[in-house]
Amino acid sequence: MENPEKTSIESIVEQALQDRYFTPAMEAEVGRICDSAFELSVEEYMALDRLMGALLTGEVVAVPRKQFINVMEDLVLSEAIARVAEIETNSNKVLDLGDIAAYALNRLPPLYATTEQGANYQRERAMADLKHLIAQQVKEALEHNLDLPEFFPDRSTFGSVNKDSLLSQLSNLLQAYAPNFEEKS
Repeated sequence: MENPEKTSIESIVEQALQDRYFTPAMEAEVGRICDSAFELSVEEYMALDRLMGALLTGEVVAVPRKQFINVMEDLVLSEAIARVAEIETNSNKVLDLGDIAAYALNRLPPLYATTEQGANYQRERAMADLKHLIAQQVKEALEHNLDLPEFFPDRSTFGSVNKDSLLSQLSNLLQAYAPNFEEKS
């Protein structure tokens, strides 16, 4: 996306076709444009259709959001699930696992890996050197969470709206903004 001033669906699709990759940033920008537009133009629908075709044929590859993992996320989640289960079993409280994990993760060092071997190394290192720190941060996260009033009960968490693939999301997007586009063409 060479010219950020003139970002349009058509320019994003052209860039994806030229590069042969559709990045998460491109996906986010297309989503932002579609969300903010009152109605998409025929050209924009045609560009999205070209993108879908290119994705389906493999002419363009959707770049995964992550090509690495943070091993600390799995370790914190395991600890948080165990502690949350204890509390929820022994009380009538329902806790937000995502809030608890995020609170603890923000206070712990990340442990990124790009291979299974690297992830195993990071996991072993964390269990040897950071196990007590992980438990302490999860404990503090639980205490913090239990002290919070319940606000914004209608908020939606990441991943809860739509867990479909990129193609399904694009298809749903096209159907939402142009339910009768195929019929008119």
